[in-house]
Amino acid sequence: MRKTERFYVREVNSLWQIYKTISFWKVMKNFIIIQIGRYTPFLSVKNWLYRTFLRMKVGKHTSFALMVMPDVMFPEKISIGENSIIGYNTTILAHEYLITEYRTGFVTIGNEVMIGANTTILPGITIGDRAIVSAGSLVHKDVPAGAFVGGNPMKLIYTKEEMEERRKTLPKQS
Repeated sequence: MRKTERFYVREVNSLWQIYKTISFWKVMKNFIIIQIGRYTPFLSVKNWLYRTFLRMKVGKHTSFALMVMPDVMFPEKISIGENSIIGYNTTILAHEYLITEYRTGFVTIGNEVMIGANTTILPGITIGDRAIVSAGSLVHKDVPAGAFVGGNPMKLIYTKEEMEERRKTLPKQS
């Protein structure tokens, strides 16, 4: 179960009330910073932009590929550990607007996590250390540490223990 906070609305769908929940100027600033980050090829510049202007928690040596889209409304609810890779065109959401409510939730991505290209991570998700998320996945529930998951909807492919067994059988690289 995702860990999100729910906010009910009474009038029209929740997206019509967006600027009652968040400042237009905050969204505009975040949008501009994210667009700069999406296109810059310099990893250290992206991390600096995201930490400084979006207040995201970004660990040392974390790599955002081109076109990664952190949440434009609540980027401060995103935390990514050290030495992780976020693949091309990945979307990390910390909010979702629905008809009668909107939800927000923290997204926590551990250390040494690899997220494949074109993945969408929903709000309220925790991805454990050393987990692998295959390309094109919809991460709609927590991912255990060391697990290999993938698909839409996401399914467990290998547990941490199965991954360790597979690593033992791989040929040694010199």
